[in-house]
Amino acid sequence: MDFRKVFNWQFILGAVLIFLSALVYYVHFLIFRDSHHIFIYLVGDIAFVFLEVFLVTLVMHNLLAYREKQALFKKMNMVIGAFFSEVGRGLLKSCIAFDMQGCSISDKLIMHSEWSTPEFRRLQKEARGFDCQIDYKKGDLAGLKDFLVKKRNFLLGLLENQNLLEHETFTDLLWAVFHLSEELEGRADLNQLTPKDYEHISGDLKRVYRLLVIQWVSYMEHLRLNYPYLFSLAMRTNPFDAQARIEVS
Repeated sequence: MDFRKVFNWQFILGAVLIFLSALVYYVHFLIFRDSHHIFIYLVGDIAFVFLEVFLVTLVMHNLLAYREKQALFKKMNMVIGAFFSEVGRGLLKSCIAFDMQGCSISDKLIMHSEWSTPEFRRLQKEARGFDCQIDYKKGDLAGLKDFLVKKRNFLLGLLENQNLLEHETFTDLLWAVFHLSEELEGRADLNQLTPKDYEHISGDLKRVYRLLVIQWVSYMEHLRLNYPYLFSLAMRTNPFDAQARIEVS
């Protein structure tokens, strides 16, 4: 784009509009011979311009931007919900199986329907500080590899969703999952790895695990506030609750 042409066009248009405005004011003066009246309304109109700019560019723009952001947030959470239904919940169970402590904060991740924003805020703080020790011998690396390979097309479809570009945390999670999948898929025999190789994969698994916990807490809060019936199902299929049953009792 040639910016000089754009600015030249805008300059010419502005000059024409100013000239036409001055011409109309001059015609008004020729007809009514009342410059006092012209300047009263001219100054009043100029004074209102600043208020109009404030109302349009600040107030209205921010309101529209907020509504657009809320709509986008709902669309992104629909995608995140599909991720947890298809991949995330199963992946969390696999990560917990590798955790030497079986998820040290699992008792805090058992949520209740009466929870409100303060409880979720405290839980988000706990999730961000979550740490774990991964033992590759506890879980099934080959099974995890097969699971992620089967979900490859689904995960690729998520990356094609442009709305996710606005959700940095979830995008980081997806890239971490893809990286873990590639690391596992690139090794022919996961039972014949060196200790350093196991340590490397454990680090990748730990990254996915931590990001999953953080994203899961955020998603559960969204369900609690907006979709109580989905939150009920999520509580009954909570991967951190060993007593969770999908059947309603």
